[in-house]
Amino acid sequence: MTHRIRDVMSPGAVAVEPMTTVEKAARLMSEQNVGDVLVAYDCDLFGVLTDRDIVVRAVADGRDPHTTSVGAVCSRPPVVTVSPDDTTDHAVELMRRYAVRRLPVVEHGGCPVGMVSLGDLAVTEDSGTALADISRAAPNH
Repeated sequence: MTHRIRDVMSPGAVAVEPMTTVEKAARLMSEQNVGDVLVAYDCDLFGVLTDRDIVVRAVADGRDPHTTSVGAVCSRPPVVTVSPDDTTDHAVELMRRYAVRRLPVVEHGGCPVGMVSLGDLAVTEDSGTALADISRAAPNH
């Protein structure tokens, strides 16, 4: 059954500015228990920084997380997004097409209002799967 993104998204996604250090963003991700942060100036979405970006584009490349900016290692525009009024089917289609696990949710002016993940969609659209079970489980830290 198809739902609207507004019904399954995590509202109020965590955001940082492009000049924020990787260290500060990683600490914020840990404190907020999230695997990504939006990189934005107010309502101008610049990119998305994931825990994988930190590992692959910063740490593995020998960059100093104390001085490297998130703008230097995050995914760059164009960032694939959905609106709160889009359907979950549309989100699944975009995730498949662009091989991403998370999509920023933006309102009509482009202002970020949340995030929808593959796990969010699994819980709602395919609740009997292992991914849905894992996504519902409490964090293990």
